[in-house]
Amino acid sequence: MQDVAAIVLAAGKGTRMRSATAKVLHPLLGRPLLAYPLEACAKAGLGRVVVVVGHQADEVRAALGATGATFVVQAEQLGTGHAVLCAREALEGFSGTALVLCGDVPLLRPETLERLAATHRDAGAKITVLTMELDDPTGYGRLVRDADGWVERIVEEADATEAERAIREVNTGTYAVELPWLWEALARVGRDNAQGEVYLTDAVALAAREGAAAAVALADPGEALGVNSRVQLAEAGRILRDRIHRAWMEAGVTLEDPASTWIEPGVELEPDVTLGPGVRLEGATRVATGARIDTGAVLVNALVGPGAHVKPYCVVTDARIEAGAQVGPFAHLRPGAVVGPEARVGNFVEMKKAVLGRGAKANHLTYLGDATVGEATNIGAGTITCNYDGVNKHPTVIGARAFIGSNTSLVAPVTVGDGAVVGAGSTITKDVPPGALGVARGKQRNVENWSSRPKPKPGGEGA
Repeated sequence: MQDVAAIVLAAGKGTRMRSATAKVLHPLLGRPLLAYPLEACAKAGLGRVVVVVGHQADEVRAALGATGATFVVQAEQLGTGHAVLCAREALEGFSGTALVLCGDVPLLRPETLERLAATHRDAGAKITVLTMELDDPTGYGRLVRDADGWVERIVEEADATEAERAIREVNTGTYAVELPWLWEALARVGRDNAQGEVYLTDAVALAAREGAAAAVALADPGEALGVNSRVQLAEAGRILRDRIHRAWMEAGVTLEDPASTWIEPGVELEPDVTLGPGVRLEGATRVATGARIDTGAVLVNALVGPGAHVKPYCVVTDARIEAGAQVGPFAHLRPGAVVGPEARVGNFVEMKKAVLGRGAKANHLTYLGDATVGEATNIGAGTITCNYDGVNKHPTVIGARAFIGSNTSLVAPVTVGDGAVVGAGSTITKDVPPGALGVARGKQRNVENWSSRPKPKPGGEGA
């Protein structure tokens, strides 16, 4: 649909959100609300997209500028028709069909936009309204049809008669229109009303009088949910999560408890991935086939290889876990961490800009920062790499098949060679050659009969 344009209305403040942030910038599954209608336009293949902004225009433009849309400013909020007119200059010379969408309606599918445009063209209409039927239409403008079923006009609830209020077919606020006809129609509509505003709905009656108004009904009213409050934002999130979860389960992913799972739209999962209860996958996280992510794990922009296992309550950010590796429980992989194939990271281990080689192990209570660990090396409990001298970060390099004893401090920059052994409790400040034993700790001294010595009495001398 490269020959179809879009006008996305996103100028409102969103007073009912009770927030200092513009409504269309509120996050919905990790993305600004406005990103969703823009993504739908892109997936539907629309050629030109104009976004009408107003409140916090600079912030909205900064957040969504990479989408390729054109942004125009509605300096005064003078109604939906006036907002659409603000896009006129940006669409100068365009002749054809344009879709008008609301920036706070995030759940419209690309297929719905395609059907709206196709029906509009097939009907030869000047304006086509996307409608839905509701059991309780309270608060919505009603679509009034004539005796033959043709679209006649849209009447707002406050202006509707008792009979019109009984109508269940309502306006969703999404339209297909013909340009430049709409520019001329809105000029004819004018602002002669109590609010002094230009209403896009008034153009429907003009088109109807020309026999050129049509309507398309949504099969799923949930697509047209508008977000005007934090309650509605949460409801939109629930619907979107359900949609995402269903799609992944149908693609071969197991969600043990879909209701508690969080999968953002940019995540990619392969068949036979298993997600435990409470798992949260954010950003551009990728999980390969056969991997398992257990209860409460949070992964942000993480890469998880085939057959890997992330155990409960791990936090993984901008890190990579390779095939067959195991992480956790309660491990923290920070940006730049790489857990190699078949490697193991255990409970209360933290890694940052560190690489753990194939089959290497760091099973307990360890910090690896700015470090490289060779294959099949064992890192004992309580080991830390002392990578920061108060000014700069320094690297630690540990070779293959080395053994680092428990409670070791490796003061960087330092290298431990292949096959070397570091004695438990050591503070290593110099390189340990390959195959050597490095020990750096105070000499043990035993005091005989210590426990049989007289002890001071409570409250007595020396107390």
